[in-house]
Amino acid sequence: MKNISILILLTFGICFSQNPKRKLVWEENFNGSKLDEKTWNFELGNGCPNNCGWGNNEKQIYTNSNHELKDGFLIITIKKENETYSSTRITTAGKKEFKYGRIEARAKLPIGKGIWPAFWMLGSNIEKVGWPLCGEIDIMEYVGREPQMIYTTLHTQDSHGNSKNSKKTEIKNIEEGFHTYAVEWSEQKMDFFVDDMLVYTFKPEAKTEAIWPYNQPFFILLNVAVGGNFGGHDVEDSIFPQQYIIDYIKVYE
Repeated sequence: MKNISILILLTFGICFSQNPKRKLVWEENFNGSKLDEKTWNFELGNGCPNNCGWGNNEKQIYTNSNHELKDGFLIITIKKENETYSSTRITTAGKKEFKYGRIEARAKLPIGKGIWPAFWMLGSNIEKVGWPLCGEIDIMEYVGREPQMIYTTLHTQDSHGNSKNSKKTEIKNIEEGFHTYAVEWSEQKMDFFVDDMLVYTFKPEAKTEAIWPYNQPFFILLNVAVGGNFGGHDVEDSIFPQQYIIDYIKVYE
C-alpha cells in the first residue's frame, strides 16, 4: 500500500493542500498491470535518424520493456547489458494535454554518475513549429554527477534553447525516499516547487511567442536518460541497474 505523503509548509513555500480553489482534473496513479495506451505513448530507440542521441548525445536506447507497474507505482529500470544502456521514455502527446494549472508528480529518483531522470512538458505544436519555439517546461531534472541538486528550467526561442531561465536548487537528502515536484502555471507566470517549497519563479514582462510560448496546451513526459551533454559523458557503469519510481501524476486547474 502506498504511503500517504504529508504536505508541510516550508520557508518560502506554499501549503498547497489548503488551497480550496484548485480542482483535480486528471490523475494517473499507475494502478493495473500495464500502462494505458489511451493515455501514454512510448518513444523508442535512440532518436535516429532525425534526432540521434535525442538531441543531447545521450547513450541510451528507449524500449517498451524497461518498465513495470507494481503496487500502484510506475517503475522505470535503467540497465546496461552487453554494452547497451536501456531505459523508458513515455509521453501523453495527443492524448492528455494541459494549459495552465498545477502539474505535479511524486517520485523517487535513481542515483549515480551518468543518470538523468526528468519530469517535463513540451508544447503541443512541436510538430508544427519545432523546438525550442514550441517551448519546454522542465519541472524536475536531476543529474547523478551533482548530488543533492534539482534543476527547474524553461527552454524558449528567446534563450535559443539554452537554459538561461533556470534554477539549480540544493536539497539535502533529495535522493532519499519520495519527493513531490510541481509547477503552478498561469497566464502570467510559472512557480516551481519541490515538496511545496517554492524554488523558482519565471514571470517575464514581455509575452512574445519567443519568450512566452506558454499560452497553449502542453503534454507530459517521463524518462531517464544516460549520459549526454547534460547528464555527463562519464558514466559510472557500476551503478546499474537503477530505478526511477513514480507514485502519481496529478493535474489541477
